[in-house]
Amino acid sequence: MTDTSNSRRLALKVVTLPRDTNHYGTIFGGVILSLIDQAGFVEARRHGAHRWVTASIDKVNFTAPVHMGDVVTLYSHTKRTGNTSVTVCVEVEAERYVGARVVPVTSATLTMVSVDAHGASIPFSSPPTIEEDEKP
Repeated sequence: MTDTSNSRRLALKVVTLPRDTNHYGTIFGGVILSLIDQAGFVEARRHGAHRWVTASIDKVNFTAPVHMGDVVTLYSHTKRTGNTSVTVCVEVEAERYVGARVVPVTSATLTMVSVDAHGASIPFSSPPTIEEDEKP
């Protein structure tokens, strides 16, 4: 495995909605985990046009709640690359609806693996397995 640059890049940006809230009026942790998973895919996809699957999500740290109406921004960077996998770090920030203050709310580390059409891991340096007009 090789270490890569820690330069974070925008992966996703979403507005939270009423359907995302729990009975406390904050956003479900599972909603944030789903966004983290999507941001992990966005980062992994930068390494090749393959089917990418999440092998693990480690070290999820929820440090502050996300409220309905907050704009949630997810930044990602590749921490390490292997032959068939990448380790991705995702940082999540919430821009508060009232006051527009930006607050770090969550971070996580994911392992994403490139796979073929049958689910077997493949080197992500191989030729693309997804064509431009093909849906994964």
